[in-house]
Amino acid sequence: MRHSPGQLLRRATVGVLALVSMWASNGYAAAAPPAPEADSLTFAQRYTALQHGDIVRAANTSITCRAQAPSCSGAQAGGSGVNGDFDMFYVDVDHDPNTYNSSRAEVRLPAGARVTYARLYWGGNLRVGEQKPSADNGRVLLAEPGGEYKEILADTLVGHRVADGADAFQASADVTGLVRDSVPGLYTVAQVNVAAGGSAAGAWGGWTLVVAYEDPAQPLRRLALWDGFVPLRSRAAELRLSGADFAAGAGGRVGMVAYNGDRGTTGDSLTLTTGSGSTPLSGPADPRGDVLNSTISGPAGASPARVPAYGNTLGYDSDVFDVPGGMPRAGDQATVRLASERDAAWAGVLFAAVDARR
Repeated sequence: MRHSPGQLLRRATVGVLALVSMWASNGYAAAAPPAPEADSLTFAQRYTALQHGDIVRAANTSITCRAQAPSCSGAQAGGSGVNGDFDMFYVDVDHDPNTYNSSRAEVRLPAGARVTYARLYWGGNLRVGEQKPSADNGRVLLAEPGGEYKEILADTLVGHRVADGADAFQASADVTGLVRDSVPGLYTVAQVNVAAGGSAAGAWGGWTLVVAYEDPAQPLRRLALWDGFVPLRSRAAELRLSGADFAAGAGGRVGMVAYNGDRGTTGDSLTLTTGSGSTPLSGPADPRGDVLNSTISGPAGASPARVPAYGNTLGYDSDVFDVPGGMPRAGDQATVRLASERDAAWAGVLFAAVDARR
């Protein structure tokens, strides 16, 4: 595992996950100090394992178009539309007057699975019709299935960059203990620091909970999670898998999280490169050449429940792709690469689970 100066700073300045300030009827405890930030975070390995198991994710958007717009309902149902076309406002499903945005998504685990790692990512645009202060970038609320809100504080550097008319950020925290001690089901995330309104850059934001688990009934797999924060028109985001003997035809899935991908703006791609060449990845909801198309999607049977379950998230992508036809013969090396030619998008997360043999 590479230890960059940024990673060392993460450990030295922030420390471990904070699960403090239990939700109460009269509000929160004193606000935490802002998390340290950097305008770009090079993608680096966050977690890796060679184990019988898999990676799943729960994700949802925190903002959508106002229902008064004539084409809003069509976009929410999965039709065309981009965030810059709408006056955008918060998704808020928890009916709690103390939160201004909230949404839910399901963590789906097989019976008997044991969670080995879980990380929550959240991010958005702070500059739209309103300007949100960045002091709250490193803080959200998370409620496990049937549980109360807990304050989650970023335990690593927060990516925060002003570019292309947007004020973009991504933060994250290790929530392994909370997820391991909970039951599968709908998780709720609230208070993602995202601005509402309308602008040419558009409003966007959301969250993704990535969960790695161990299960003796599953194949032996190489699991890998990488994260960073990079504007994709400047450089691509890459995940490098190594240290396992990938057999020809081995099954695999690749996932990614990105911000401000517009549906219909082509020129973005997710590719898997091995010694046998490059394979473009796509899916039923993510056509080749437009994978940054404002979707939360996965292969058949791998799309957990969401509340709300918009077909067009208007600027938030959290997608999982099957490796078509299985893994090309790769030896012990493979690279996943997310790139964009035209979308003013940011990459935040890449993960993979590939069948392996010792």
